Amino acid sequence: MPHANNAGVEIRYEVDAPNAGPDDEAVVFCGDVGLGAWQFGWQHAAIAGPHTVVTPETRGVGRSDAPPGPYTVEELASDVDAVCAAEGLRNAHLVGYGLGGMVALAYALASSRPASLTVVGTPPAGDAYNPDGVWADPATPAAVERSLNGLLSASFRKGHPDVLARIADWRVGEDAGRETFEAHRAAVEGFDRSDTLYELTTPTLVVHGTEDAVCPKSAAEGLADGLPRGELHPVPGARHLAGVEASAAVNDALVGWLAEHATDPFSG
Repeated sequence: MPHANNAGVEIRYEVDAPNAGPDDEAVVFCGDVGLGAWQFGWQHAAIAGPHTVVTPETRGVGRSDAPPGPYTVEELASDVDAVCAAEGLRNAHLVGYGLGGMVALAYALASSRPASLTVVGTPPAGDAYNPDGVWADPATPAAVERSLNGLLSASFRKGHPDVLARIADWRVGEDAGRETFEAHRAAVEGFDRSDTLYELTTPTLVVHGTEDAVCPKSAAEGLADGLPRGELHPVPGARHLAGVEASAAVNDALVGWLAEHATDPFSG
């Protein structure tokens, strides 16, 4: 598994490029607070092939280093930049969930490398995001199972008990423990771009479950309205894990967005 080094912190990542051509633009995932790489599975399956897909393990998660916290969104964005540099990516489309969406926003403000952003369940400031709604101690399987009640709608849970069981297993095996979760929480709490959104001109698709209890719909609406090139894509009835329970709709929107915002390889 390749890794990138960011000031002594090793960030592990995976690269999938089964059918990518020479002018392919990579899609880089940015993870939510404390969650393992399982969170990307539903979108990864839709875009790996047409695109190179780069999946970092967030600082503190999986096989990436876990230096003492607290962390900042800017540090996490610099980790993503180190991964992009290690892969020699000139342009990248960032797809971020929750905290990962905040990281994508911060990275786009700091670098010209991002060609587009897709953020899911992401606010313009951390005070509109409830990390405790995502947290479940991976050492306590019963708590992991209970956490899915708030992250996925009742109709999805009723209709897909097999998926719930798989997610619970993945969370137990891949999610971060309390120390990393608290370091990620600090990053969320220190994030506030609400007064500087006008500076972020990168095209941004704001995907949001209308019943998200972790990040309210009003926060997503404020984010989309405040971005010069923001576009809101609500997912009716979905909760925070909209990319899981409404994967077909989210994937259609994402694939169309990536096609619309592909950069011209012969420009510049």
